[in-house]
Amino acid sequence: MENLLTKTPVTLTEGAIIAVRKLMDAEGFDHSQKLRFGVKGGGCSGMTYVLGFEQATDKDQHFEIEGIPCVMDRSHELYLSGMEVDWQDGLNNRGFTFRNPNASNTCGCGTSFAV
Repeated sequence: MENLLTKTPVTLTEGAIIAVRKLMDAEGFDHSQKLRFGVKGGGCSGMTYVLGFEQATDKDQHFEIEGIPCVMDRSHELYLSGMEVDWQDGLNNRGFTFRNPNASNTCGCGTSFAV
């Protein structure tokens, strides 16, 4: 049974929402998958962000951002609560960026952090 949160633990900027919707509109996209926010060990600061489309599991908390179905392992909310994901489309940086109020240290590339 889905446990749908009314308040989202993370947010997406308008640019990130547009980028995610483009991915979802691509030919061959599996609409049974949900946008997963998470963390895993590794990276130069200790933990790395996970952002991608996957099937939901029994451990997941379900939520929606602007109609985008999202999931997060309940144990990851401790590290990601309040995080904002943005999309950068500049000459030097292109891709998703993460602003995490729980991070005590972030690496130069912005994809790993410490708490």
